[in-house]
Amino acid sequence: MRVAILGAGAWGSALAVTLSRAHAIALWTRAPAQLDAMARTRESPYLPGVSLPASIAIQPDAARAARENDLLIVATSTAGMAPTLERLSLAASDCALLWACKGFDPQTGRMPHEIVAETLPGCRRAGALSGPSFALEVARGLPAALTIASLDGDFAASTAAALNNPPLRMYSSTDLIGVELGGALKNVMAIAAGISDGLGLGANARAALITRGLAEIARLGVRMGGGPETFMGLTGVGDLVLTATGDLSRNRTVGLRLAQGIPLEKALSDLGHVAEGVHSARAALALATRHGVEMPITEAVCAVLFEGLAPMRAVENLLGREPKRETR
Repeated sequence: MRVAILGAGAWGSALAVTLSRAHAIALWTRAPAQLDAMARTRESPYLPGVSLPASIAIQPDAARAARENDLLIVATSTAGMAPTLERLSLAASDCALLWACKGFDPQTGRMPHEIVAETLPGCRRAGALSGPSFALEVARGLPAALTIASLDGDFAASTAAALNNPPLRMYSSTDLIGVELGGALKNVMAIAAGISDGLGLGANARAALITRGLAEIARLGVRMGGGPETFMGLTGVGDLVLTATGDLSRNRTVGLRLAQGIPLEKALSDLGHVAEGVHSARAALALATRHGVEMPITEAVCAVLFEGLAPMRAVENLLGREPKRETR
């Protein structure tokens, strides 16, 4: 299959490397200087020690990439998704499309499928590519399992079958909302886990935080129409455990830095990558309020990120909540 990957950050480049084992890949990013450097060096600045195979074509024209390929994968940040799709509005109105970003539009709070519906209303063969996947490990050829979710079950299944290529294993789902919410909200919980670890609260606290974080994710997800089983799968508990515990996690790193007293802006600047959980926290809390869902961990993360609440004080507030029966 001919696949165009739009976005050459860590995840887009990693997908290009791993999918190039079985497919013809065109890789595009909106930064011409980055494209030129990657074409010249055959390396990504985001994937140290990983070479871009010669079979990956560096494509400077997004519209041409859309016209000439069978499948488009948008691997930008969620903030970059709408501007990227707007470039394709004429060239790819009825394309086969996946998006690999996990979060909400920081300006509007829209979920990725809502961005697609607004910018490419004629695109029916569309879905999310999500799951527990650190880019560097995928690029190095280590095993990983992902899920393709679409309201069109045939599209999800056929695309998963086409992209399935060990050590990258693909599953399919029709629970688009559940998969998108799992991918977005786990980043918020990873910030909380980073704060816990940064404060030295121990493995017990981290386990409790991950478990109760999953309960929050599932509560909101089910209220919004997601399937309960989705949150026990790859794009729920799988992605949450990886992002909340792994040293390659950007969002966990933000939490670690906040626990050390580093201001948010400096923590993000030092990171050098997008940490989707920062924007997702505010959007998630707004959704929780709209749907009448209690999300105390998300609320605590927002208080630390945006209201100046000291991380230890946020922990004390959570521990001081009234005891209750354990339910989702």
